[in-house]
Amino acid sequence: MAANGEVTTTNKKVVLRRYVTGYPTAEDMEVVATPGIPLRAPRGSTDAVVVKNLYLSCDPWMRGRMTRHDDGDAVPAADFVLGEALVNYTVGEVVDSTHPEFSAGDLVWGMNAWEEYTLVTKTEGLFKINHPELPLSYYTGVLGMTGLTAYAGLFEVGKPKGGESVFVSAAAGAVGQVVGQLAKIAGCYVVGSAGSDEKVNILKNEMGFDDAFNYKEEKDLDAALRRCLPGGIDVYFDNVGGTTLDAALLHMKLGGRVVICGMISQYNLPEHEGVHNLFCLIPKRIRMEGFSVMDYFHLYARFEKEMAGFIKEGNMSVIEDVVQGIEKAPDALIGLFSGRNVGKQLVAIA
Repeated sequence: MAANGEVTTTNKKVVLRRYVTGYPTAEDMEVVATPGIPLRAPRGSTDAVVVKNLYLSCDPWMRGRMTRHDDGDAVPAADFVLGEALVNYTVGEVVDSTHPEFSAGDLVWGMNAWEEYTLVTKTEGLFKINHPELPLSYYTGVLGMTGLTAYAGLFEVGKPKGGESVFVSAAAGAVGQVVGQLAKIAGCYVVGSAGSDEKVNILKNEMGFDDAFNYKEEKDLDAALRRCLPGGIDVYFDNVGGTTLDAALLHMKLGGRVVICGMISQYNLPEHEGVHNLFCLIPKRIRMEGFSVMDYFHLYARFEKEMAGFIKEGNMSVIEDVVQGIEKAPDALIGLFSGRNVGKQLVAIA
């Protein structure tokens, strides 16, 4: 408690110590504790909310903000600031609020700092949780940003039709597992690639994929795709880029759609690999399109309602990889880039 009687606490947060080149390491980040953080929203403000974070989301896109970029570089979001907390989606509980739409005890999710307590002064990106009967952690994944990414990327960009063939890379990851199951709900034939036999078994036996393969055990990706998708690919949902994207282009059908969601194989390389099979786009009339989930938040209410229904009906399996404690957050984030996680990676901090 502060000298003026205000209730305060010590706040732990994950900060960036140095900008990253290559693969991130534990030494690039550290957990620091700041004492004397007020638990009341500033009086006189009408839009401040203090949130106690319960879960932190770990996502590959954070890697791009951990590198120092020149002003002219085309980057989706600004670099993280050295010594300040990393930022990503969190799930939390409102401790105090001066905002008329939020009250103490409300459960919320949104883009916040990687810390135990956050003072939110821009509440446009703070959302109330409408299905507290489901696990709150789902709002870091299947009911949050990664779920909306899968939903918007597949249906708004990929536009699959019943009976079509869909290929998903990094299919056991947070986005990929949702894409594959949504494609099955839409009546498609779905094949996924993943980085271990354990993940392949999960895709086929728990998530309903029609087929899957371990890309690390395949000497020839072209042959693997020919074996699993002999009739070709209508929609390729790309989470990895690199050689997988190159191989998939050779197997696209006439009028196929390639959804560029992520390129995790490229994030830690000093120089990005080129794509050699772009010539396929012309004779096959392939549409290849990148997208950002930020352009689709207007769909969130519809998405949340539909996804909650799929989960409750048993049509959407959810696999999470949860570590306990904010001290474990840096290692959990690093593990994404070696494929160590199985399912959605998140950190439980309270």
